Amino acid sequence: MVGSLLPGPSGLALFASAVFVLNATPGVDFLLTVARTLQGGVRAGLAAALGINAGCVVHALLAAGGLAALLASTPQAFAFIQWGGAGYLAWLGIGLLRRAWAHSEPIAAGLPAAAPVRSRADDLRTGFLTNVLNPKVALFFLAFLPQFVPAASPSHAGSFLLLGAWFVAQSLLFLVAVVLVASRLAKLQGPPALRRALNAAGGLLFVALALRLLAARPAGT
Repeated sequence: MVGSLLPGPSGLALFASAVFVLNATPGVDFLLTVARTLQGGVRAGLAAALGINAGCVVHALLAAGGLAALLASTPQAFAFIQWGGAGYLAWLGIGLLRRAWAHSEPIAAGLPAAAPVRSRADDLRTGFLTNVLNPKVALFFLAFLPQFVPAASPSHAGSFLLLGAWFVAQSLLFLVAVVLVASRLAKLQGPPALRRALNAAGGLLFVALALRLLAARPAGT
C-alpha cells in the first residue's frame, strides 16, 4: 500500500537528489542554522534546525490540505503572510546588528561582553517562525511535491504526506550535518572582533533576505 503512494526507485532517487540540492542552496533556513550554531553552539543550532523542520511539517500538511493552492490563488493572503515573514526576518537581522554594535564598547575597553541568554525554546521558536512565515515555502511544496506523486496513486493526499515526511527527514539530517560543520568553524572564530563581524554580516544577510522576500511579492498586492 505504501509503495503505491511513492514513485519508483528511480523517482525516489531523483526526489532525494533534488531535495539535497535545495537544502544545499544557501537560503534563510541554511543561514539561520549556521548563524545560531556559530553564536550559541551545537545545541542552539540543533534547536533552530528542529524548529525549521517543524515549520516544514506544517507546510507539508497545508499542501496536502490544499491551503498552498489557496495562497497561490489569493494574492491578499499571500501578501499578508509574506509581509509578516519579511518583518520577522528584518527583526532578526536588526537584532544581530544591534548585538554587533553593543559588543564593541566593552570589548574595546578590555571587558568581557556578556552574550545574550537564549533558551533552546527561543531557538526552536525562531527556526519555526522563520520557516512557517515564509509563504514561498508553502508554494514550493505545492509546486515540487506533485511532480513526484505517482499518477496511479490511490491517495494523492497520502502521497503528499509521505513525500513531505521524506523531505523533512532528509532536510533535518542535512541541517544536523551543517550544525556539526559550523560548530567546528565556531572554534576557529578567533578574536571577539571576528564574532562582531559575523553578527554584523548575519544581520545584513537577514535584512537583505527580508527585502528580497518583499521584492518578490505578486503584482497587485
